[in-house]
Amino acid sequence: MLPTHRPRRNRKSEVIRDMVQETRLTTHDFIFPLFLIEGRNQQVEVKSMPGIYRYSADKIIEEVGQCVELGIKTFAPFPSINDNLKDRLARESANPDGLYLKTVADIKRQFPDVVLMTDVAMDPYSSDGHDGVVDAESGEILNDATLEVLGQMALAQARAGADIIGPSDMMDGRVAWIRRVLDENAFQHVSIMSYTAKYASAFYGPFRDALDSAPKKGDKKSYQMNPANKREALRELALDEAEGADMVMIKPALSYLDVIHAIKERTHLPVTAYNVSGEYAMVKAAAQNGWLDGEKTMMEVLTSIKRAGADVILTYFAKEAAAVLRRG
Repeated sequence: MLPTHRPRRNRKSEVIRDMVQETRLTTHDFIFPLFLIEGRNQQVEVKSMPGIYRYSADKIIEEVGQCVELGIKTFAPFPSINDNLKDRLARESANPDGLYLKTVADIKRQFPDVVLMTDVAMDPYSSDGHDGVVDAESGEILNDATLEVLGQMALAQARAGADIIGPSDMMDGRVAWIRRVLDENAFQHVSIMSYTAKYASAFYGPFRDALDSAPKKGDKKSYQMNPANKREALRELALDEAEGADMVMIKPALSYLDVIHAIKERTHLPVTAYNVSGEYAMVKAAAQNGWLDGEKTMMEVLTSIKRAGADVILTYFAKEAAAVLRRG
């Protein structure tokens, strides 16, 4: 007996395929991470991330301008700080005359309509390379002492012009703490995009190369999540919602599509996924070796993240994907 139901009828032409397509990418879906370094007229490629550069403050302004022309309007700058400015309490993170905060203010001054999501974590500024204060004797990451540092960091970023604060540290209670500090200082309008489920992943290596921010001792498993756990992410979601998060994030993305989907099913907040450096590097390495079509793989990866439930994708592919979308 020949089939009555023929799903292929909805695939028979490009026009029909486009008409019934369930998931669509636009440049509005993207946040583009940018790496910031000291100096002038500097544009240094990250060896483990082909096509991604570390920019001095003057060159990062040029890069933002090019991205805006492509339709990208949201950026997440990350700083590479000189070692002589690092200490165990990350004091440089709240320095209004420091590289990061001055550049944030400069970007907002020159591009007032773009949205800047700033990173709240100690590791770029910490002499220990951890996201929290390290006890000098035991090596323990001190949760509550870290909250004090994160609050001052978030406040300094808000004063510099940050639109969205992104606490990526995974300390307990940091969303409520940062919300209170912001509100008490008349920054009720500044949003918090919490890294709700940030896993202790092997996919962060190229990012740590770019910022020279790897831990000096130990690892981050006592505060970042176990990659084997999904229900734990739902507990973190409930806490972040109760503490006042405006948006939630899952990091990484590709190996955690099930977590993205589970969180999307349980929250009315916007869901963001971080398509991290190692995921980017894998595609680029395979494409350079001729093993994959890099452009098609990039678009399939981004589509899969959105299909899983991400409303927003923080991705190093943003500029390249925006160019593809512009071509149609």
